[in-house]
Amino acid sequence: MPSSAAPSSSAPAGAVRLAGVERTFPTQHGTRTVLRDVDVEVAPGEIVAVVGPSGCGKSTLLRLVGGLDSATAGSIALDGEAARAHDESTAIAFQEPRLLPWRTIAQNVALGLPRATKKAQAKERVAELLELLGLTHAADQRPREVSGGMAQRASLARALARSPRVLLLDEPFGALDALTRLKMHDLLLDIHRAQPTTILLVTHDVEEALYLADRVLLLRNLLAAKTEPERPRAK
Repeated sequence: MPSSAAPSSSAPAGAVRLAGVERTFPTQHGTRTVLRDVDVEVAPGEIVAVVGPSGCGKSTLLRLVGGLDSATAGSIALDGEAARAHDESTAIAFQEPRLLPWRTIAQNVALGLPRATKKAQAKERVAELLELLGLTHAADQRPREVSGGMAQRASLARALARSPRVLLLDEPFGALDALTRLKMHDLLLDIHRAQPTTILLVTHDVEEALYLADRVLLLRNLLAAKTEPERPRAK
């Protein structure tokens, strides 16, 4: 397993502020509200776990912070600036590794690098991440040749490649077996010590949230409520 003494290339951790955030989706009979009146402040370097029942908007919240979706109301700011699409100050890793099968582990990690990264810098950064994640020996292997845990580590390395100020993790360990999952918990904490960044972690596992996070954000399920009728538009 990797060592927490690995060198760090991280940018300073970022602050996240959500104020009055709401996200609704149109339906056949009106609108469906997934998030409403979300007010959250995440300090730089803090690990915050987001928990709640299925359908309560956990993944939607992460997509909003990462600029992959837009809020219906309210504001989202990263270091005082409005969140925007394709913001390189954020990175996201999902439950599935989503590695390209025709590329090696090293090449998959390199996909996360900023576009302007020079070749020499890219090689050095990828090597650093492979060492940090304990994947140096698998650098030239394809995703099908490594275990699920190793593939998930590669996905995490790819997310870290751009040295994000805010790291968004959407149930990144949910598909792993119990033993590998416990190892990944410790690995994430090692990485956070070696390369501090702000982390928002979505999980269904309360024990995982309590072990990893400084704070836990509980979302309630609004989908159980009756959908709101669509308001007529003014003519």
